Amino acid sequence: MPISNSEQLFGLIKSLNKSEKRSFKLFASRSHNQGTSKFVRLFEILDGMEEYDEALIFQKSPQITKSQLPNLKRHLYTQIMKALRNIHIDKELDIQIREQLDFARILYGKGLYMQSLKILNRVKNIARDAHQNVLYFEILEFEKRIEEKHITRSRSIAGKMEDLIETSDYANKMINMESALTNLKLKIHGLYIKGGHAKNKDDADHVYQYFEANKPDVAYEALSFFEKVYWHQSYVWLYYILLDFENCLFHARKWAGFFHDDPMMASVNPDLYMRGMHYVMTACFHLDNEAEYWATLQSLDAFYDSNHEQFNQTSEIIYFLYSNFSKLDLASLNGRYDKNVALVPGIERRLALYAPQLDNHRVMQFYYKFAWTFFARGNYDQAINYLHKILNLNVWHLREDIQCYSWLLFILSHFEEKNFTLLTHLIKSATKFFKKMREKNKVQQILIQFVRTQLRSNQSLSQQTYQALIDELNLYTKDTYEGKALLYLDAMTWAESKLKGKTIETLMLEKSAARS
Repeated sequence: MPISNSEQLFGLIKSLNKSEKRSFKLFASRSHNQGTSKFVRLFEILDGMEEYDEALIFQKSPQITKSQLPNLKRHLYTQIMKALRNIHIDKELDIQIREQLDFARILYGKGLYMQSLKILNRVKNIARDAHQNVLYFEILEFEKRIEEKHITRSRSIAGKMEDLIETSDYANKMINMESALTNLKLKIHGLYIKGGHAKNKDDADHVYQYFEANKPDVAYEALSFFEKVYWHQSYVWLYYILLDFENCLFHARKWAGFFHDDPMMASVNPDLYMRGMHYVMTACFHLDNEAEYWATLQSLDAFYDSNHEQFNQTSEIIYFLYSNFSKLDLASLNGRYDKNVALVPGIERRLALYAPQLDNHRVMQFYYKFAWTFFARGNYDQAINYLHKILNLNVWHLREDIQCYSWLLFILSHFEEKNFTLLTHLIKSATKFFKKMREKNKVQQILIQFVRTQLRSNQSLSQQTYQALIDELNLYTKDTYEGKALLYLDAMTWAESKLKGKTIETLMLEKSAARS
């Protein structure tokens, strides 16, 4: 039975789009029992609220009593979910399969065993071809139960029972292997959540040994579709943590390639396909592989254009995140920050639209990319605006690194705006945050020291000071574990821009032109 928690019911209603609301009201209107008008009225009241207010429910609908409300909320939640199921069944293959399985159970309960088996045989093939292995196994087990309890025509077919048993055993093995591989990728992902990227060789060795100790023995060629995807996904996470982007790219290509070569599976699980493309682009970004990055981004957009009508809201949000993160990051490869500026208004509208579904971590990532875009173009006031939003978010427990870079960029932006009277106060506030950081890499330490010692009392810096910063940071550009920090805050290019009297955008465009 669905929950009746007020906050969750309210959140569900607020997540509905106009089409879903119309469909629910149409679905509810088919019911003519006495309670229909009350739960529909409750829906309308909740839909009209900005925030949940129980007193307002009784004020707007006096016929609803306090004793009735819990049951009405529970009933409303159930009816909304039933209406949504009817809408999403055409978009979600597993819901379609489960519906047919439900029909087979109903027919079996009525004693119509052959009709039940007929449905099972048809839907079994659909589940098998779509690699829905858990459902496939459930169908096979139900089929075995019918054959065990009743004498059917299947008994007259030579080898039929043996084939059923053998197929069931094989499906069971697939499920166990899928479970082992999903456990592996969850464990490796958990390592990243706890510790982020490897900080040094000892850290990297520990992660690799952990992976090897938890990796199941597999015969790769015998793996099913999703088993192979999960296998490569686990390796993507491993090499992403180890900062080995060559190997990360190899496995991300394999992951995305399975879906690219099987369009039906891409439509069955678009989220996993898009995530695979995202990691191809992530690895390409770290490897300065602009050509493949751009080609993959075009493939992602083309996939969305061809399939978005079948997307659910989660898929829409995943595409929004991966496509726009990638477009914004592309400027760090080709210098086209002007294109980023054009993207900002549309992204902000979507951030508002998806606000209930997005956590502050995602919002913070977008704001930081916006801030860096404007900083790179010399629009420091706009950079300050977005950095101020980040620093006002209640996200002390999230992405300590981005918060550190936000403080540093915030101070540099005020320095560029010649807000010298504010610098001492800002540096003091930032220093409090820096001292609370659990870990600081070498690049962060250099930049923290730079803003504390060079910007505190100087209203302008000498050429030698900028060159000294470049020289010090340059020691870590080739370091596997330290150099990645410069991808978040490219202080070397900033210092170079000060030496040459150009914006970061201009320098990046020149470097991109020189490479091509």
